[in-house]
Amino acid sequence: MSEVDFPVVDDHVHLDPVNGRGVEAAEEFARSGGTHLFVVNKPSWHYGVEVSKASDFHQAFDVTLEVVEEATEAVSGRAYPVLGVHPALISKLLERGMTPTEAADLMKQGLEMAAEYVERGDAVALKSGRPHYDVDDDVWRASNEVIEKAFELGADVGCAVQLHAEAEEDFTDVGDRAEELGMSRDRVVKHYSSPGVEGVEASVMARSEWVEEAAENRSRFMLETDFLDDPDRPGAVLGPRTVPRRVKALVDDHRDALLQANVDTPEDVYGVEIEL
Repeated sequence: MSEVDFPVVDDHVHLDPVNGRGVEAAEEFARSGGTHLFVVNKPSWHYGVEVSKASDFHQAFDVTLEVVEEATEAVSGRAYPVLGVHPALISKLLERGMTPTEAADLMKQGLEMAAEYVERGDAVALKSGRPHYDVDDDVWRASNEVIEKAFELGADVGCAVQLHAEAEEDFTDVGDRAEELGMSRDRVVKHYSSPGVEGVEASVMARSEWVEEAAENRSRFMLETDFLDDPDRPGAVLGPRTVPRRVKALVDDHRDALLQANVDTPEDVYGVEIEL
């Protein structure tokens, strides 16, 4: 593998200091050549919190801020927090007797709280989305209303929005709706993307063939592992070494595309400086 002379960024990871490896995973990422991480909070239920009011989101957000501070010490660049509400929460709230409208309202309140962190400078982006599994039409409508709230808040506080959504490729309508609500589609990121995602920014899963396809065919993309940091699901997604290893393996043939994916695009999307 070749040496890489620019920063290496994982656009979407989870670090769980309570149940998982926490900062140890960031240290492994750094030893492999990674420099910057965008760390997304895990859902509150991972910390034993059943959300019933807006303040219940605080624990997951604050745990994330603490581990991001530790991760920044572990890498040569830094870690950035991305805070928000997992779309699967709507199903959990329905199981507890809420209507789709009631569940969506609570999730919107969680996003409002996350936006306050962004406004204070404690986070750089919001996370929202809609279920990637089959749901009733009223749940689908309510989930899209939650996404729209995220776009409104992103426009208000001037930040990006990461989306957890179905495994499709055409998100043109989502990008259009973001722009109707005041957000640039260039700041809407489809997390867990394939190389063919259109209409919003693609955060491409760092599978070898997908990274190479993205580097050959896309003008803009980022890379991620969606590392879960869940000891009960150790092989569910990619490990923390993956992005640095993929970049090293492909840098000789795709240096310009990978430089843009790791520096120019995340700087543009998140409004941060990706530097060593």
